[in-house]
Amino acid sequence: MDDDLEHALVSVGPRLRALRRQRETTLADLAAATGISVSTLSRLESGARRPTLELLLPLARAHGVTLDELVDAPPTGDPRIHLRPVARYGMTMLPLTRRAGGIQAYKLVIPAGSVRRTPEPKTHEGYEWLYVLNGRLRMVLGEQDLMLSPGEAAEFDTRLPHWFGAADDQAVEFLSLFGSQGERAHLRARPKAKQEPTRAGGRG
Repeated sequence: MDDDLEHALVSVGPRLRALRRQRETTLADLAAATGISVSTLSRLESGARRPTLELLLPLARAHGVTLDELVDAPPTGDPRIHLRPVARYGMTMLPLTRRAGGIQAYKLVIPAGSVRRTPEPKTHEGYEWLYVLNGRLRMVLGEQDLMLSPGEAAEFDTRLPHWFGAADDQAVEFLSLFGSQGERAHLRARPKAKQEPTRAGGRG
């Protein structure tokens, strides 16, 4: 049990860093939201500061996750996955994965009539893959201004300035796969089925 507790505490730092980067939040922004100093937040993420309940509670609230999710508590046998939507930058983000690090999956919704119409491109470490489910997504990527319709996908290095918004007054729903350290999704195609040899004409 002590080993499990120690492992959970050690893993909190990387999980906090991953959550903050996924939400494109700076240490200064998080400090303002939680009342925890930037230096303490930095030491928590690096593992130099041991997490305490007094520190974890406001961080869980700021990130929109439960305390169990923040410390990666072992499952209790309940098969249900309790996903908590998070509102950020005029969008609603619904996490579809629970582990920190590696590829993270999200469903994002930009509501109808969103005020998120003026591009404000940002950059950060990572690699992202998008797939539009409903609505029309406007994506500003570097010097490109693109429109994506349902069924269309895009992938890009997030170090390139980027921004998403609705292309019109309708709501937009899309999926996002994001690797905070630049991981790319590995797509696998099924091998082509062997073609049956064609017969050379019928019987004469």
